[in-house]
Amino acid sequence: MSATQWVYGLHAVRAILARHPDRVLQVRLAERRDDARAREIEAAARRLDRPVERMGMEAFRRMVGDVAHQGVAAEIAAMPPWSEDDLLAALEAAVAPLVLALDGVQDPHNLGACLRTADACGVLAVIAPRDRAAQLTPAASKVAAGAAESTPFVSCTNLVRTLGLLKHAGLWIFGADAQGSRLAHEVDLTGGAVLVLGAEGSGLRQLTRRHCDFTVRLPQLGAVESLNVSVAAGMLLYEATRQRATKQP
Repeated sequence: MSATQWVYGLHAVRAILARHPDRVLQVRLAERRDDARAREIEAAARRLDRPVERMGMEAFRRMVGDVAHQGVAAEIAAMPPWSEDDLLAALEAAVAPLVLALDGVQDPHNLGACLRTADACGVLAVIAPRDRAAQLTPAASKVAAGAAESTPFVSCTNLVRTLGLLKHAGLWIFGADAQGSRLAHEVDLTGGAVLVLGAEGSGLRQLTRRHCDFTVRLPQLGAVESLNVSVAAGMLLYEATRQRATKQP
C-alpha cells in the first residue's frame, strides 16, 4: 500500500485538489471553518467524490499537531522523492535544465519557500542531503502551497557526490556565497545550471564550495550581512529566469 501524508493549510489543500486530485484521499475541516474559502475547498472535494469530514478544533489539532493548519487538511497519497537515477534520467530529456541544491538547509519553512519559488521558475528538481537537513514534512508542504506536489524533491545521501554527477552530465555548478567572486548577473545562467545555497547562518560547507565551478554573490547595499536563504534562492532563481527569457528569440 502506498504511503500517505497530511497536507494542511488553505493554499496547500486547494492546490493539491486542483493539480493532483487523483492523489487526494480525504479532506478534513474544522467545524468552525465556515467561510467562503473553506466552503470552496469542501465543494471541490465533494465534486471529486472525496470523503469530507467536519471535526471539532481540539480533535483537529490532535490529528495534525500544533501547527498553523488553518482548520483545513487533506490526506494524500505521498509523492515519493526522486532518486539520483530519476534525476539523471530527467536531465537527459531536458533542455538547459535548472536545478536547485540546498546544502543543509534546516528550517522546513525555508525549504517550503524554496520549493514554491522553484516551481514558479521552472526548476527541474530541488536537491537536499538526507541527513541534517529539512525534508518534505507537512510544515514544508504548507509553506510550499502546492509546489511540493509539482516540483520533484531529491533526497540524496551525499550532496557532493550528486553535484559531481550533475557536473558530469554537463551542468555548471554555481555556489551562492556572500564573498563570491562574481555577481550573479555577471555569469551565464542560461545553460544547464545548478544553483547551490548553503545552510542558514553557516552557508556553504567548504567541501561543497570546492565542487562549485563558480561562486556568485548578490548585490547588497544595506548593512545586513546576509540574506535569508529562501530570499537568496528566490533572487538567484529569478535572475536565471530573467536571463533565459532575455535569451529566447
